[in-house]
Amino acid sequence: MGPVNHPLPPVALAGALTVTAYLLGAVPWGLVLTRWRGDADIRCLGSGNIGATNVARLAGRSLGIATLALDMLKGALPVYVAGAWMGTTGPSGQALMGVAATAAFLGHLFPIYLRFRTGGKGVATAFGCFLVMSPAACLCSFLAFCLVFGGSRRVSAGSLAAAAVLPVAVFLWSRSGYFTASALLMAILIFFRHGANIRRLMEGTEPVFGNPSKRKG
Repeated sequence: MGPVNHPLPPVALAGALTVTAYLLGAVPWGLVLTRWRGDADIRCLGSGNIGATNVARLAGRSLGIATLALDMLKGALPVYVAGAWMGTTGPSGQALMGVAATAAFLGHLFPIYLRFRTGGKGVATAFGCFLVMSPAACLCSFLAFCLVFGGSRRVSAGSLAAAAVLPVAVFLWSRSGYFTASALLMAILIFFRHGANIRRLMEGTEPVFGNPSKRKG
């Protein structure tokens, strides 16, 4: 990246946007929606995860889709605001978008509302972020998910494939160091959060989507 040619955003406003992105990303929509409908605590059922896959398995696909959409939105919205404020082509704008995306993603993984525990695995929120930051790269990642999920019927396998493709696709399509760094960090953390899934995939015991499971992880 070349030198910054645009004035830096006001520190207070940039900080406020970063904090807001984290707080928005930390909203555990899977838990909120299932508790609102009167279901048991999603963290105590199935995989124990608050993401869309566990919600769909235990509370129905309609609630799972709603969780997916809201988890994507909480990543997309702060990134969109950052880009609208500072622009999407200059270094300052791209840096702020990358920071906002990372803050929202970390909020989803480590939500303050749940005492930084039992957060999601971050795939949907990362997808929402990069749907704004690099739609073409997001499409490449989504195609990787579809190919692997279609062949394996395992959401975790598709999610890991999408995460692996994301940083490379972001670099190739955006040529932005800020976007690529954000994508790489997200990919690493997604793999980390899928540790139990990776072990089960290697053992051949990972549940197929659509089959209820009481496994944790």
